[in-house]
Amino acid sequence: MATNYDLIAIDLDGTLLCTRGRVSEVNRAAIRRAVDAGVQVCICTGRGLNECKHFAAQVGLDGPLVVAGGAIVSDAATGRTLRRFPMRLDLVERLVGCMNAHGHAALVLKDPASVAESGLVPGHDYLIVSPEGENAVDPISRWWFKAHDIRYHIVPSLGDDEHPELTVRVGVCGTRTRTRAAAHELREVFADDVTFHHFHAVVPAEAAAHAAAHSGRHVDTDADQILILEAFDKSVSKWNAIGWLASERGIDTARVAAIGNDINDIAMLRGAACGVAMGNAIPEARAVADRHTLENDADGVAHAIDLILAGEW
Repeated sequence: MATNYDLIAIDLDGTLLCTRGRVSEVNRAAIRRAVDAGVQVCICTGRGLNECKHFAAQVGLDGPLVVAGGAIVSDAATGRTLRRFPMRLDLVERLVGCMNAHGHAALVLKDPASVAESGLVPGHDYLIVSPEGENAVDPISRWWFKAHDIRYHIVPSLGDDEHPELTVRVGVCGTRTRTRAAAHELREVFADDVTFHHFHAVVPAEAAAHAAAHSGRHVDTDADQILILEAFDKSVSKWNAIGWLASERGIDTARVAAIGNDINDIAMLRGAACGVAMGNAIPEARAVADRHTLENDADGVAHAIDLILAGEW
């Protein structure tokens, strides 16, 4: 096969994963074909390492993973952090203050590998900052942490953070109505200091039922839709992390392809030599892509990989 690319970066949710949150055998086989052809394949996701490493194992990838929206590059085989793009402490303090002021428990994502290596406290993925304790954590986050065995540590204030240097993201999860005010403040006050996203959360039917049980009503209106609001250092994007990885591997970014569907994929779809938008991609992602493939439920990743390997793209 004659391919024009040496690295293919693939998003997870809405891209490699179907709407049931699974990797199809068709997509797995396509990734194996790419690897057998000498192309490096890298998962690039907004999830943290411990929320996605099992998918890398499922498709047989044991090299670098771009996780946390581009804030960390991890080694899938060892869990070791290869590169971290941390946030300034003063910025974290302002963001946590903003989110707490709007009634949210702030979800402060850490570099879990480095937390574990420090030995100061048990390793954890999230520091949850809330004066109200665990009661302030939204039902979807509670479900997500339990379903994915995610480790977290709850503190009443950021002053109790024993690893301030290891923060890579500050966020909240909640309904569109509940997150609207904090999102507005991020746009108005923090736009020059952070990269931020406000987009739909991955909410499987089980999680939606869990949220409905806790709220006493169904989640069935636009205002009730569950969104993620997250902020990173201004330098963070999936594309910047891919660029770092490509440089480390001696790969020209002109030989990088990327496949994605959502707001946090736009930078890599625009930056890659071949940006491929899924059939189910949001309009903004479709607009910047060079190519368009099938939907995630129709094995759009496999369709794109085969056209890349054939040299047609």
